[in-house]
Amino acid sequence: MDIQSTKRSRVLTITPGGGRSYQMAGALAIYLADGEETSDSYSISEWWLDARQSGPAPHSHDVNDDIFYVLDGTMTFYIQGQTIEAPKGAFIRIPAGVVHGIGNNSDSRAGVLNIFIPGGFEKEMRHHGPL
Repeated sequence: MDIQSTKRSRVLTITPGGGRSYQMAGALAIYLADGEETSDSYSISEWWLDARQSGPAPHSHDVNDDIFYVLDGTMTFYIQGQTIEAPKGAFIRIPAGVVHGIGNNSDSRAGVLNIFIPGGFEKEMRHHGPL
């Protein structure tokens, strides 16, 4: 449901199972809010990886911070050449310019909530096409 006020200040609600889904680098990304809804100020998405699945390879963003909160399972983070196993409830902030990637080295599915500041990463997803 989208309750309109003005384009910049509208209320956005997404029901469970909603959002725009993309398959990328072994991960299922579900975008809940992105540039169109936030005037490119941030993007919010879920990233889900099956057991023993690699995700986006190590990379960095010139001007964007990545914030991650582990929703379920244990997510593997590769940050500046180090590996961190982050269990459900873990919070990780990765500043712009820091090389990072994610994966799932566990025997169970794992997921993270990602906040990308400022927004715009979802534009990279469009060439993968929605599911």
